[in-house]
Amino acid sequence: MSHATKAAEFNKDEAKVNWHDKALWYVREKRDKSAHNVQGWEYLRQLGSNIKANVLSNLDEYLVQFEANAKNNGVHVHWASNAEEHNNIINDILSKHNAKKVVKSKSMLTEECHLNPFLESKGIEVVDTDLGERIVQLAQEPPSHIVLPAIHKTKEDVDELFQEHLGTKPSQGNPEYLVGEARKHLRDKFLNADVAITGVNFAVADTGGVVVCTNEGNADMGVHLAKAHIACMGIEKIIPQEKHLGVFLRLLARSATGQPITTYSSHFNKPEDGKEMHIVIVDNGRTEQLSREDFRASLHCIRCGACMNTCPIYRRSGGHSYDYTIPGPIGSILSPGKDLKKHSSLPFASTLCGSCSNVCPVKINIHEQLYKWRQVIVKEQKQPVVKKSILKTAGVVLSKPGLYRAAGKTARFMLKNAPRFMIYNKLNAWGKARDLPEVKGQNFDDWYKKRQKNG
Repeated sequence: MSHATKAAEFNKDEAKVNWHDKALWYVREKRDKSAHNVQGWEYLRQLGSNIKANVLSNLDEYLVQFEANAKNNGVHVHWASNAEEHNNIINDILSKHNAKKVVKSKSMLTEECHLNPFLESKGIEVVDTDLGERIVQLAQEPPSHIVLPAIHKTKEDVDELFQEHLGTKPSQGNPEYLVGEARKHLRDKFLNADVAITGVNFAVADTGGVVVCTNEGNADMGVHLAKAHIACMGIEKIIPQEKHLGVFLRLLARSATGQPITTYSSHFNKPEDGKEMHIVIVDNGRTEQLSREDFRASLHCIRCGACMNTCPIYRRSGGHSYDYTIPGPIGSILSPGKDLKKHSSLPFASTLCGSCSNVCPVKINIHEQLYKWRQVIVKEQKQPVVKKSILKTAGVVLSKPGLYRAAGKTARFMLKNAPRFMIYNKLNAWGKARDLPEVKGQNFDDWYKKRQKNG
């Protein structure tokens, strides 16, 4: 199913769409206020972009340096070229510890690799401990947002979900009650877990340590209580030096939720005494994206979700309509590189307004890359006959001024005088949800010529 088809399903509930739109725009407004309170915000963005560009240009050296320093810290380092290797490595570590219960902090990489269903098929219980992730896990749904995974659910939805799975009492969506019940439920999972799995926000090459950012402290609780810690990271998560964290931690939280900093920025450099720490470094298509000159900057992404919060298409179509682990504008760049045929509709799910690029904390030229993917897709993927015919006709009309003026005059006459059923029908997809603009007395061209004539 294309993005448009899935978006149409999401749009059937107009009230929920409006709520989803406003909730995300509220987060975007918080981001703006927080960013404007930082002197030199644009300089900070440029600095972050430059550091990331340096990393991608020297990725092999930084990865080797990181591995050496991590091993010196007593950490076991593993390399995975794809999702299958990543999952098998983790399963081997769990088997070594005879682990049957795992707690996991938020990790888009493990979502990308479909780790949960893989481990569950081996008889291992995997519990996502981020509250939003736990909500969608109970609902048997993927996250719809990389920072706010359950943003598509109202508090009333969560109330019903908890009644079904946790045996809670009806509370009319009382947030304090629901959070309290979730805390009790998850506390038991933390206490009985054999192994903790976390994602990685930043991996520091010169220390061999990793940094995990959470607002709930769930990563810390899992790691400190379990006998082994497995941290899963994409190869692009490297930053050169620990001092660079000052740049990215300020950019990340403000861009994601409008906070000055995440509540917990946890540094894991070595295992605790008597415990193990493992880091799994994963490629899974990243070097292929790195080889694409027009799209390599997409690997600058620090997974803040700001492009989703501002995107008018994402806000009104929902994350699940993208059918990819990373939805929204950045996902629409990453997904065609994984499967061009399956995700060929996503680069077209954009107005190319550039708002995503304007808010990106590391200055990824997102809307330009979306446009470039469109050019690739049109060349490499067969397009619908109707679409090709319309675009070909439009090309002819727009290339001939006389024909363009005649078409414009005809369209204005029809909009002003034709019966409504001739304008608003199945052929007019735009008119399904909105009225076309009212036709004025004259167009700009006529007005301008008349004005020039009259001096």
